[in-house]
Amino acid sequence: MNKEIDFSRYLPYLAGITFSVVFGFSFLFSKEALEFLDPFQLLGFRFLLAAIFMTLLKFIGLIKTNIIGKPLLPLLLVSLFQPGIYFPFEVLGIQLTTSSQAGLMISLIPVSVAVLAAIFLKEKPGRIQLVFIILSVIGVGIVVSFQGELAAAESHYLGIVFLLGAVLAAGFYNIVSRYISVSFTPVEITFAMCYFGALQFNIIGYISHEGPMGEYLGVIFNPETLMAVVYLGILSSVLAFFMMNYSLSKLPASQAAIFANLTTVVAIAAGVLIRNEPFYPLQGLGAVLIILGVWGTNYFGIKERTGSRIPEKARESEV
Repeated sequence: MNKEIDFSRYLPYLAGITFSVVFGFSFLFSKEALEFLDPFQLLGFRFLLAAIFMTLLKFIGLIKTNIIGKPLLPLLLVSLFQPGIYFPFEVLGIQLTTSSQAGLMISLIPVSVAVLAAIFLKEKPGRIQLVFIILSVIGVGIVVSFQGELAAAESHYLGIVFLLGAVLAAGFYNIVSRYISVSFTPVEITFAMCYFGALQFNIIGYISHEGPMGEYLGVIFNPETLMAVVYLGILSSVLAFFMMNYSLSKLPASQAAIFANLTTVVAIAAGVLIRNEPFYPLQGLGAVLIILGVWGTNYFGIKERTGSRIPEKARESEV
């Protein structure tokens, strides 16, 4: 008797591949837009468009949200980590480095998740996992130390620090998002993140712009920025975030985070092939060590077990 294949079990992985590819190209579009927009102006436009798009989807009935009676503080905490803290660090890091290097540094998110899980979830890494964590750190050291002409620029090292801050924020986001997936759907989490980002970044962007509102908003219609804002606002901030939140609601945080490897490959390829960004042999070695370290951290990571402090309810629910 042939058993029917349950394709629903593969949906979280398909969602992971989707958000990884979209996020991979987002570094390229961000780098392009930052040539014409201030960092917080770009973030403000990105999440404003995302919030408007999500509201339109809700208005026509394609998505549903209902947060009445649910604990809002954890939802605000998730939104604070991502996009509130993560994206300012990421976009500033992209501005001071290259899109390929930014994608490479962001690949450390799974390592950050493993370390934070050990601290806050008491999921201690095994010896083999610890070896791969150290391996990824060595890879980062190589990438930071050997940057060709960029190595002489202090701003480049500052960009690396910003990117590491983004990695840490994303690690906290992965942990907390797994907790609240019991109470909130992926759509509700994405909806809150878009509005939080639109409000926070436009307030900061407008204050730092020091000009009339018409001038602040008018730059979005420039051909050089419109395509990037649409990509980042709709595909990256709505579609990719929904796919990420969906994956996090169905998979352990460490497994969902491993898709950052694919994001790294896409980001490096886009930066080198499309923007002609330099990529030196020693950077390649560092990239291999980072990706290998991230893979090993997850492959040999602690699997979900009885007594884990990450809730199971969301994963047990039907897709």
